[in-house]
Amino acid sequence: MSQIINLPNSLSFARIGAAPVFAFLLLYPGETMSIVTTIIFILVCITDWLDGYFARKMGIITSLGKFLDPLADKLLITTAFIMLIPLGRVPAWIVALMISREMAVTGLRAIASNMGVVISASKLGKLKTISQIVCLVPLLLHYPFMGFDFHLIGTVLLLVSFMLTIWSGVDYFWSFFRNYSLPGN
Repeated sequence: MSQIINLPNSLSFARIGAAPVFAFLLLYPGETMSIVTTIIFILVCITDWLDGYFARKMGIITSLGKFLDPLADKLLITTAFIMLIPLGRVPAWIVALMISREMAVTGLRAIASNMGVVISASKLGKLKTISQIVCLVPLLLHYPFMGFDFHLIGTVLLLVSFMLTIWSGVDYFWSFFRNYSLPGN
């Protein structure tokens, strides 16, 4: 039971539970709700760092935790991107390609796992996640505040994040096929 109920896993479960709440909040756009939603997003994203910190510090790195942490990230981040499409804050084609990359890398990990190979998150993959979080903050704020055009800032950061997302996806596949061959080949 301690494999399931521990502080790091509880933080991951909280992030998973935050995704639908976050989606609901994004149904009510406006300046005030943009600030509220952004603050909640930032606080929830901090738990991403905290769960890893506590898992290492407390020595409770579990298989479930290794599964939950990236799942929670993907649910929260993809929910945010999808919900921003109808608000006109992100282009649907970019979101579709970013989510396709996530699905492809997840599929590659499943194939590798079946071969007894573990594909851990690469530095580039971690940088991709950070860049997605960083670009989402101004996209969630969206409105001009304190003389800053947050939508423009977010759009520029989105393009950088998009390039990192695609690059890291290609890197996962390149590294896998360079080092391993598929069964039956």
